[in-house]
Amino acid sequence: MTKQPQRSIFAGDGVAAPLRHVTFRRIWLASLLSNLGLLIQAVGAAWAMTQMTPSADKVALVQTALMLPVMLISMPAGAIADMYDRRIVSIVSLSIALSGATALTVLAWFGLVTPTTLLAFCFVVGSGMALFGPAWQSSVSEQVPTETLPSAVALNGISYNIARSFGPAIGGIVVATAGAVAAFAANAALYLPLLVVLFLWRRESAPSRLPRERLNRAIVSGVRYIANSPPIKIVLARTMITGLIGGSVSALMPLVTRDLLHGGAQTYGIMLGAFGMGAVIGALNIGEVRKRMSGEAAIRACAISMGASIAAVALSDQRVLTAAALVVAGAAWMLAVALFNIGVQLSAPRWVAGRSLAAFQASISGGIAIGSWGWGRLTDAAGVEAALLVSATLMLLSPLLGHWLHMPRVGARNEDAEVLADPEVQLLLTARSGPLVVEIEYRVAQDNARGFHNVMQEVQLSRQRNGAYGWSIARDIADPELWTERYHCPTWLDYLRQRNRSTQSERALHQSAIDFHLGPDPVRVRRMLERPFGSVRWKEETPDRAAREVLPVASAAAGSST
Repeated sequence: MTKQPQRSIFAGDGVAAPLRHVTFRRIWLASLLSNLGLLIQAVGAAWAMTQMTPSADKVALVQTALMLPVMLISMPAGAIADMYDRRIVSIVSLSIALSGATALTVLAWFGLVTPTTLLAFCFVVGSGMALFGPAWQSSVSEQVPTETLPSAVALNGISYNIARSFGPAIGGIVVATAGAVAAFAANAALYLPLLVVLFLWRRESAPSRLPRERLNRAIVSGVRYIANSPPIKIVLARTMITGLIGGSVSALMPLVTRDLLHGGAQTYGIMLGAFGMGAVIGALNIGEVRKRMSGEAAIRACAISMGASIAAVALSDQRVLTAAALVVAGAAWMLAVALFNIGVQLSAPRWVAGRSLAAFQASISGGIAIGSWGWGRLTDAAGVEAALLVSATLMLLSPLLGHWLHMPRVGARNEDAEVLADPEVQLLLTARSGPLVVEIEYRVAQDNARGFHNVMQEVQLSRQRNGAYGWSIARDIADPELWTERYHCPTWLDYLRQRNRSTQSERALHQSAIDFHLGPDPVRVRRMLERPFGSVRWKEETPDRAAREVLPVASAAAGSST
């Protein structure tokens, strides 16, 4: 019998394949240390809070303080990641987190930490990491080829969860032997390797031929893209709900340790380590799960597994049983989060990748932050066991959401299309000229009217998510074969951006609409300035402002487009 060759994990589709690329490998290893430090600090902060106050509400607020900034500033952070050099953004954000961790260490050393101070500096550290997240995650596609991107996403999850497997246990030992101040100092020190690696990274990026968007406009562009992308909206909704329900495990773990297991800081670290070990197991199997199950089936299996595990944690008073349940919960949690993350990464084009990932971070972190506060309040009112049982019940019921919010099918990354040449114009325009109105006339056989109209509904979403507004489709009542698509762009510069944001699949969609067109002549496109007074010189001697503001023109055309 012929022996089948064993596939290496470093093969093209192996989970470790991205580690063959030097830049990714260095950043991944350094981020592993950074994650280790963050988990050590989290243990120190949570345990320090249990020593300062008996309030379950405030203990749970430690998790909220670390995660809430991600929900609050992730969209501006995503816009900044898309607008500026992601390497520089990462360095600046890590410096903010390092400053917060260092200040907390100094205050703890002098015994000046109060519950309010602890929460405030956890918020600062969380803010730095919230700014770091979109830049780091969206830069992964620049470090590895497209075919290894899902494995790279899984590896980043593994990095955090390897740290989660050992960091809490180490943190428990550090806190038990040297106090919370040592945990805070360890976090500050372990940021340094990642800062050095990012400083040494020579990132290559092609400069945009168009001026950079302003921050407020970039945020609006990101929100508009997500609002007009049904698959991303579904993934984000499912992500937030999972965070709301499943965040009970992390938020209440100190109280599970103290009240249900009657353990100390070391037991707390071991329990979190069990959850992290399960997460590593889940991340290592993400490729196999994607091959064998659809996205919806995998998410349902994760929810059921996690619900049963949370119930076991609630009812157990044995440390071994609780740890075993947490391993299963960690694997299910990691698989679900990784599947959500991959769905967003592969659905968003590069121009909005940072903002899409920021929305994902806001969904998961916002769910955890809000849920942590709610689970803390419920625990104060009904106890740890009751709160966990409620969480388990909701998690077991969450697969029913699939009937209304079915997980979309995720394929290969939606790659950007080639740059289009700017349309020829006879009127001198400035970047701010506008609004611009675009009208496209199609001649469609009456027998194809329904099919054409259905395609145009998809075209509407495509136009709107890339920057158009006021879209409409009209049919001539005197000539039923004549259809007119109409949409607006705020300015001439916005129109140039909108034309070149289309991905390959969107260009194919636009072409499918054009394919309905009858006759030898191409579709007719009109581009009109809606407020032309800005292009008119009121007096003969008035300087022509447009003549001084010339936008760059693409050097080559990739075909015609609207």
